[in-house]
Amino acid sequence: MSWYTFVGALEQGFIFGLMALGVYLTFRVLDFPDLTVDGSLPLGAAVSATIISSGGNPFISIGAAFAAGAAAGAFTGVISTKLRILNLLAGILTMIALYSINIRIMGAPNLTLLNLPSIFEGREYPGIPAFAIPMVMALLVVILVKIGLDLFLHTNFGLALRATGDNPKMVTAQGVNTHTAVIAGVALSNGLVALSGALLAQSQGSADVGMGVGTIIAGLASVIIGEAFMGERSVFVCTLGVILGSVLYRLAIATALSFRFGSLSLTPSDLNLITAVLVIAALTFPRVRQRLRI
Repeated sequence: MSWYTFVGALEQGFIFGLMALGVYLTFRVLDFPDLTVDGSLPLGAAVSATIISSGGNPFISIGAAFAAGAAAGAFTGVISTKLRILNLLAGILTMIALYSINIRIMGAPNLTLLNLPSIFEGREYPGIPAFAIPMVMALLVVILVKIGLDLFLHTNFGLALRATGDNPKMVTAQGVNTHTAVIAGVALSNGLVALSGALLAQSQGSADVGMGVGTIIAGLASVIIGEAFMGERSVFVCTLGVILGSVLYRLAIATALSFRFGSLSLTPSDLNLITAVLVIAALTFPRVRQRLRI
């Protein structure tokens, strides 16, 4: 794997780390299996790309993408809690609806951003090579989001959110509205996923309606890999592990795709196979480590 491929994998790992933090929030904190993310990631990309192609500010487009993703997540939370639709089905329904909405937003199935401004271009930093600037900026964004999420989960509302996922009956007895907690949590989760989609669109120079396929699998893989290496001790460690898992996942994919053994090589079509192997390895790693200690 070349140096440029390595830096590119790190950039992708940090960008998708935002998505993984959103998946962690629903699956681990809220215990809410949410498939909306497969639609909210391209939603963020579509909103950001549309604003930029219309002459808007790339930074403003990121905020708009976050808001759009949060609205999609809130919709999933509302139909799940208020209409009593199974959370898994609620996410699937929103994801399906977002496919058409994303095409409406872009006016086409895809939208190019070539030769248009982005947060990754047109900036110079002393001592940082030009090709590494996108990676550094993606790292700064994910660090800021991680710090903000850690602080939020230690507020009174954040603690109520965590308790809702652990024991909703106990939280209800304490006077907390679990419906509000679920709606807010799913909204925040999908806002982060849409933010990741906006950065991804600006990084790769295009937005596509199908770019969210497999998002939930990649997010879960990042969470599981992070937990395998970091454990589940505190919020700070868990969120750090999620970001680390995202980076390791992208590095593993880049390494696998660059693998050559004679005429044998892996192609992007083998991505699902690579993901399955990585998740199986991450799930079995803690047991193997425990046996080796014994």
